Amino acid sequence: MIESEDKALFSKLKIYTLLDLALIIPSGYDDTTLSKKIELDSVITARAVVLKLKNVNGKLQIVFNLIDFKTNISATFFKVMPYHYATFAPNTKHFLQGKVGQYNGFWQLTQPKKITTPNQIVPKYKTILKTTELKDLIKKYVTIENLISSGLDEKISKAIYTLHFPNTLSDIFEDKSYKSDIIYALKYTEALNHLKKLKGKRVDYPPKVELNGRIDKFLEQLPFRLTNEQLKCIEDIKIDFASSTKATKRMVVGDVGSGKTMVILSSAMMALPHRSVLMAPTSLLALQLYEEASKYLSSFMKIALVTQKTNHNDYKEAHLIIGTHALLYKEDLGEVGLVMIDEQHRFGTAQRQRLECGFVENKKKPHMLQFSATPIPRTQAMMNSALIDVSLITTTPFTKDIATKVISKSNFADLLCRIRDEIEQNHQVLIVYPLVNESEQIPYQSLDVARGFWEKNFDNVFVTHGKDKDKEKVLMEFREEGDILLATTVVEVGISLPRLTMVVIVGAERLGLATLHQLRGRVGRNGLKSYCYLYTNSSEPNKRLDIFTKTMSGFDVAKLDLQFRNSGDILDGTIQSGIKFRWLDMGNDEDIIIKAKECL
Repeated sequence: MIESEDKALFSKLKIYTLLDLALIIPSGYDDTTLSKKIELDSVITARAVVLKLKNVNGKLQIVFNLIDFKTNISATFFKVMPYHYATFAPNTKHFLQGKVGQYNGFWQLTQPKKITTPNQIVPKYKTILKTTELKDLIKKYVTIENLISSGLDEKISKAIYTLHFPNTLSDIFEDKSYKSDIIYALKYTEALNHLKKLKGKRVDYPPKVELNGRIDKFLEQLPFRLTNEQLKCIEDIKIDFASSTKATKRMVVGDVGSGKTMVILSSAMMALPHRSVLMAPTSLLALQLYEEASKYLSSFMKIALVTQKTNHNDYKEAHLIIGTHALLYKEDLGEVGLVMIDEQHRFGTAQRQRLECGFVENKKKPHMLQFSATPIPRTQAMMNSALIDVSLITTTPFTKDIATKVISKSNFADLLCRIRDEIEQNHQVLIVYPLVNESEQIPYQSLDVARGFWEKNFDNVFVTHGKDKDKEKVLMEFREEGDILLATTVVEVGISLPRLTMVVIVGAERLGLATLHQLRGRVGRNGLKSYCYLYTNSSEPNKRLDIFTKTMSGFDVAKLDLQFRNSGDILDGTIQSGIKFRWLDMGNDEDIIIKAKECL
């Protein structure tokens, strides 16, 4: 639709579509419409004839007759130039624009402008292009016909067109703000434009094989029933797998403890008799997944574990190979029908593509499933499902009983008592510090400084952090033997600690709500009564933390996070913070996104 001679100007503006251009809305308007009334402190445009003029102490005073209002008004020019006298000669007629004032009961205009093009509304734009270049582009492309062709309905097309070509400013503004229908049109246009871009990025390939293995016996032998959302997610995947034309490209997003592992194991069952590969970001997570798979799948298939340090069973004979990025360096994994990636956002795009592309054959790809424990708002999921199919698991198999509370230094003695109570019950405690080493910029103790107190007053204290080469070993030993774990946010995602019932997050106000929720998700994994304490030095009430204490849903937390900061988007399965919408509110405009998605 964009003609070749205009592509350079589009590129200069860093835009790519007609809707991108339409969304470059005016920064203001020059309105020379003739006024219908005179009001104090308002700007008027009117026909006028010069009655008389005189110079008073270097200032030019002119009396005009406003022809349409049949009244006189005086005007004062403070910066007087020779052309003023030539222009405003007696009996000459003009179009004037200026702000109305009053002095001694008489109307006045201060430094009015002579208007050469009356009865026009001229939009003003702020872009890198010359004004004439941009206006020519908009005149050429932003037509109602083109907007409708781009997917907008007639009503929204007219609203967007009116922003660039208004008949009156009252069509756009109400009390100096955009009218509600204009704002709706901008939000909808922004949503549709983004969805169309994402859809344009999606590339589908035929699958290497159709997967139609049965899972009924697997589900029957489980000692529990899967939730309705787990079953719905599995059904979505089953439909994907059965396609003979399109390899599965789906992301499963589930809250902490929502049961994504059972979806992973069900998918491996549906892949039989073909081989599945599952990649996890750490050896510890890979081992946990291997243990779960061995527990529930061993009677149905052979399972192997591949990490840099440890191998279990012969992966060349396995139906399900679970491993870390070490899998990327194995060239003898054989025929693979399904590739799964757990905690996908912890891998780089190149790593994920390398794993997937390692099994491409004759331009046919294996089915691909990605899993994430970082909840996103439904609005964001809907947006990005134009690029990759998305399934949400918003419920958990059991209700977590976690009390969340904001505390400060005055609560420390009570906190110590609570910690001792939990340890006496053979429970474990996690204390998260904001940094490893002391910093003058952060008003909290570091991990290194604080450990002395805990090691002096408690037994079985373990310490780890992100740069600790032995962190996985420390976490494994803590799981079996520890009472207190001191750490940074290295424990945010992944490890299952069944006895962990308390987490204390130091400097909680410094962390995003999503991170706080992930840390809170470490406790109460087996339904035990648990506690999350948000420790802050600030004496000021913190609305963000207070709201956080009142919700346990990761998806609600993600929605709150959007409201407290700029929204992000998922691109090719990678959670990023790149896209920023000017009009669309990803936290609250779900209905608009639904309607825009229906029009793709």
